[in-house]
Parts: sequence; structure tokens; C-alpha cells
Amino acid sequence: MLKRNKFLRRLLRTVAVIILLLGTLFLYLVWVSNIKPPVVTDTSPEKLQRSSPDKGLYTINNSWFRKSNSGLYEMYSEGRPFERGVIEGKLSEELVKKQEDYFAAQIFKIIPSNFYRYFLKYFIGWFNRNLTEYVLPEYQQEIYGISQSASDDYKYIGTKYQRILNYHSAHDIGHALQNLMLVGCTSFGTWGSASQDSTLIIGRNFDFYVGDDFAKNKIISFNNPSTGYKFMSVTWGGFIGVVSGMNEKGLTVTINAGKSDIPKGAATPVSLVAREIIQYAKNINEAIAIAKKRKMFVAESFLVGSVADNKAVLIEKTPDSIAVYDPNSNEILCTNHFQSKEFYNSEKNKEQMAENATTYRYKRLTELLQKNGKNSVAKTINILRDYRGINNADIGIGNEKAVNQFIAHHSIVFEPQKLLVWVSTGPWQMGEFVCYDLKKVFSQAGMKRNREIYEPQYTVAADSFIYSPQFLQFEKYRNNKQLAHDGGKIIADSIVAQNPSLYNSYVVAGDYSYKNNDYKKALQYYKKALTLEIASARERRHVEEMIEKTQNKIK
Repeated sequence: MLKRNKFLRRLLRTVAVIILLLGTLFLYLVWVSNIKPPVVTDTSPEKLQRSSPDKGLYTINNSWFRKSNSGLYEMYSEGRPFERGVIEGKLSEELVKKQEDYFAAQIFKIIPSNFYRYFLKYFIGWFNRNLTEYVLPEYQQEIYGISQSASDDYKYIGTKYQRILNYHSAHDIGHALQNLMLVGCTSFGTWGSASQDSTLIIGRNFDFYVGDDFAKNKIISFNNPSTGYKFMSVTWGGFIGVVSGMNEKGLTVTINAGKSDIPKGAATPVSLVAREIIQYAKNINEAIAIAKKRKMFVAESFLVGSVADNKAVLIEKTPDSIAVYDPNSNEILCTNHFQSKEFYNSEKNKEQMAENATTYRYKRLTELLQKNGKNSVAKTINILRDYRGINNADIGIGNEKAVNQFIAHHSIVFEPQKLLVWVSTGPWQMGEFVCYDLKKVFSQAGMKRNREIYEPQYTVAADSFIYSPQFLQFEKYRNNKQLAHDGGKIIADSIVAQNPSLYNSYVVAGDYSYKNNDYKKALQYYKKALTLEIASARERRHVEEMIEKTQNKIK
């Protein structure tokens, strides 16, 4: 009995110590995740209120916000950082709140457990505890200004400022921790003898997928900051970073993800590095100098086009190093691997090229450019819409190996010498591309009458494919695929029939059949998938493992 009591006392002391340590750890996480907002000396912009001088047009001072008949939202903003942030937030308040709703909904899908989401909150808080050290004070102030318009529904995640600031590094954290390749983008440029009129043309697909809802409300932002150059970018509510943009000096920036190690701590979000380049650089050398100054925790390629240099280069950046790839020709291509001599043969890059779709997509992009001859804006858009494989092979609609994967948040084409930019409308990059003339748009400060600001004479028509029976079947395939993913009931043969050339149709049908104990049917689907163009080595391994598991079930 005495021994038993001693054991219980030791056990209780051990448990108490564990609870104390866990409690201390929790308090530490709470403390370090409490990011304080920047000090703002003039808070008077908080009193600004938006008005509506014309139906569908919202204004604050010279800044304005409207929805185009193209379906795109358009916003012009000016002023000092905090003031501009407050104005951007108030003008687009509904979209700031909707975007967080969509983002949160996707997180709930990926992480359904309340406990794990609660843990994730403090992990991200701990991970980003020093984030403000890597974000320029002016961007902290602009984000703080926007955060005034954020939702009150997510206080359990953090303060409004903490949340909006952390969302700017969500791309980096998700990309680095899970290598989900939600950002498998394609970009390219031509100039000189490679372009019909010798001018610089740059096109890109931003294949960043966080659910269909997230891509619904795109904002074409025309920003006139108090310092630096005026610039445009394609963005969304509450986001001040740049993923695709061009400034008034004809400098463009787009970003393409590479393969990264697990990050060790906070750094400057990629989109804010691109934002700094677009706001403060007028040529390639100045862009390189800015990129060199900033520490990042993911691997990224910045395709920078410059009127001043009449060419484009890739600034390739890892958490430790930086390199510049200049093709020394009249064209440049970029998918999701590095091309500079410094990084090309690195282990991570070789793994990326061997394991994922980037090499195949690069070869297809090369093939399309060679076949098209001298490039033009219209030809660039056709390339960005291409959904076939090498040699025009039918690899299924939505294959990651295609230039057009049918997941693009947006597609964009720049003609920097003319300060013209074309932005896609839905569905994906298959709808109309509408054109903006930056010189004209920036003259619209103080707009009081609601009117269209894009250039209708330059509109590129929608691709006729979206009216075809094949496209309608693809839409049904996507809906059924999501239904299966969410645990709903589907007819496996139907999902295969809706997209018969895509390996993933058979993987989805196989996984669904396996889950429902129809192992013979599942085995047929998996074996068929292996005969098709599978996008990545990881997915091929999944199919091979499932074949082995299924065969064991049948025995």
C-alpha cells in the first residue's frame, strides 16, 4: 500500500510538472504571437467615410472603387501609407470581409479539427513572431489601415491587424511547409526579333488555388503612393502585396514558386518583396538591389520586365542566396524551377524538376512559342489558354502539366512600352481579356461619374471552348470531384466519362471505389490512371501504392 501511495504521488508530481510546462508553453505562445500594430501619429484618416456620387461608384477624396461590367472590381487609391490603407479598406470593405470568409472556409476544409486549428493559430503566431522586423514600416501602416475594415467574426484567430498581416505570409507558409504546389504558375516574355512589333510582351498565369470562391472577387488596383512610382496590380480584398503588376515606368513583376525547405522563422513575404520592387524600381538593376536586401523563407523566381532595359530577366531567390538568370536572347520562359547556373544543379531544384510538372510544362511552353513565330498579345493569350500536352497531346482538361490548368486566379499580359495591360475574366483565363491603359487610368483621380475605364477596342474575345460540350462536361467533373473530396456520393463511371483523358479522373474514381470497398473496380481505375500522363511523381506513387493495397484486399 505504501509503495502504491508513493507511486501515485510521483505520478501526480510528474503530471503536475507536465501541465505546468504545457501551460508555460501555451502562455509563451500567446505572448509571442501578440503582434502589436505600428505606431501611427496621424489617425485622422479613420474618420473618413466613403460616399457614392453615382450609382455603383464609391469614393473617398480622390480615391474610388467600382465594379466593371467585365466582372472585375477596379480601385484607385492615393495618399500616405496608413491613409491609403484606411481608404482601400473602407472602399472595398465588403470584399475584405468576404475574402477572409473564403480563406477561413478553405482552412476549415483542410483542417476540420477545432483543436488543430487552435494549435495552428499559435504555431503561426510563434512562427511569425518577428514578422514586423521584415516588413517595411510603410507596409505595416498600410496593412494596419486596411485591417480597420476587417471582420469582427474571427477574433478567436487574432486581432484584425494580426490576421491581415499574417495572411500576407500564408502563401509562403503553405508553399514551404507542405509544398502543395498551389502556386504552379507559368510566365514568359518576348522582345526584339521575337515580338511582331519588337516591343516587350510578358504573359503569366497565376495558378494560385484556394478554392473557387477565393478567385471570385478580383480587384484591379491602381495605386498612387505618396512615395515611389504609381503601379497597378491584380489583388483581392485586404491584400497589399503584388503577385502580378506593372508600374508607370514600364517595369513589370510576376512571381513563380520553386521548391523550398521547411522554413526556420519569419521573413519578408514574397508578395511584399514584389510590391517593393514594383513601387521603387524603374529598371532591372534597381529591382535586383531591392531583392538582395530582403530575406525570404521560400524559393521564388521574380520575372522582371523592363522598358528601360528592353528585356526581362529572372531574379531567383532562396532563403540563403540570390541569382539572376539572363537568357541572352529575345525570349524568357519560367515555370517552377530555377534556371541560373548557380541554382540549376542544386539538389532541391533537380528534385523539383524530376518530381513535379514544371519540366514538362516548360517544354510545352517552348514548343508553343516556337510554333507561333513572332509573338503578339493575341498569341500570348492563346498560349496562356493552352490546355494540351506536348505535341498537342490530349492529357485531359485540368492537368497540371498543361500551361492552362484551369485553376488560375488570374491571367495577365503586359505591353510595358505602351503601358497597356490585359487582365482575364472568368471562367479562369478563358473569358474576355480586358485592356487598361495606365496613363489614362491614373488620370481618373477624383472620378465622380461611374464609367468603364478599360479600353474596349483592345478587348480580346473569350475562347469559344467555353461554349463546347467538352467544357460543360469538365465543369461537371470538377463538381463531382469536389463532392467526392467532401465525402459525398458520386457515380465513379460518370466522373471518368466526364474527363476521360485525365489521369486524375481515374484516381478520384479509384479512391472513391476503394473507400466503398469495391476493390475490383478500384483496381481497374488505378491501372488505367498509370497509362495516362500523371502530373507528378508523388501522385504516381499514390496510384502505385493504392494498386498494391487494392490487390492485397482482393486476395
